[in-house]
Amino acid sequence: METAPAPAGAASVDFGRRLLRIETTHLGALIPVRAVLVSALLVVVIIAVGVFSLTIGAYRLDITSVLRAVVDPASDPHVRQVVFEWRLPRVLFAVLCGAALALAGGIFQSLTRNPLGSPDIIGFGIGAEFGVTVTMIVFALNTYAFKAAGALVGGLLTALVVFLLASKNTMSSFRLIIVGIGVSAGLGALTSWILISVSVEKAMMAATWGAGSLASLGFDQLLPASAVFVVVALAALPLNRTLPVLEMGDDAATALGIRPARLRLQAMVLGVALVALVTAAAGPISFIALAAPQITQRLVRSHTPMGTVPLALTGAALVVVSDAVGQLLAVPVGVVTLSVGGLYLAWLLAAQYARRA
Repeated sequence: METAPAPAGAASVDFGRRLLRIETTHLGALIPVRAVLVSALLVVVIIAVGVFSLTIGAYRLDITSVLRAVVDPASDPHVRQVVFEWRLPRVLFAVLCGAALALAGGIFQSLTRNPLGSPDIIGFGIGAEFGVTVTMIVFALNTYAFKAAGALVGGLLTALVVFLLASKNTMSSFRLIIVGIGVSAGLGALTSWILISVSVEKAMMAATWGAGSLASLGFDQLLPASAVFVVVALAALPLNRTLPVLEMGDDAATALGIRPARLRLQAMVLGVALVALVTAAAGPISFIALAAPQITQRLVRSHTPMGTVPLALTGAALVVVSDAVGQLLAVPVGVVTLSVGGLYLAWLLAAQYARRA
């Protein structure tokens, strides 16, 4: 590996940034040096805040005890039990949920060519939430597998309805967002109607899940969710190359051998699957999918919200930090992301309005 201002054989091409060139027998790639440095910094943040999160809880631990439990198998078994069986799954789930939501946000923002085109805004997240609510309350199916299936079906049906209503000869990102907001409002009303129509116990169970929390999650949910995430993330890897091409327009994408309709359908299914696996496990964690791609674009100075490693690490860092703050304030992580994300959305709308003025 070596750093180079331009790829071999194309010295006259100025990419405008330093690139890390990787060449092996079967692989060749150019990776921006800034993306590597940002990714390394995000890993440090995730590890530092994750270790701090392991100290938070009713059973008080200091940093030294946590680190000793991690590196020394002969340390206090009670401390190791608290760290590995009770608190570590929560931190790992925060990383998984953040990465999945960030990748989903990058997919939908690239697909709609609009920073507001996240599943939180255009209704796919609400659709997944509605699907889980119906699965839990109406069908009384409360396992992770059934909730994941409900979230996936709810998200896909919502996406289908939004795309059908927003499509008129051609796809407009503005029309997609407006239709998505309307569908979200309708699904929110249906969810409220279901909750006021059932017993108090069922309504409380759904409300607790709907706040978005990582508190009660363990390795039983983490392992299947991780397996699904790996499969979906690997399937979504080619989108990192094709969706930026689609951002140039359907004509340009078609000229380069891409089928826009098929690519949109593939991206939509994969994005909804990423949202569904998080919603089924932890409930709705809002605004990570909205904020992570925009933050990553600014950190790595990219022209597209699509990305892989820096984008996933940004989402993971946001959820790990939000969950640590939530534990300190004794509130679910969904409340923290919703509070901060609301302010970020207001700023984003004001910035877009100012640019158009």
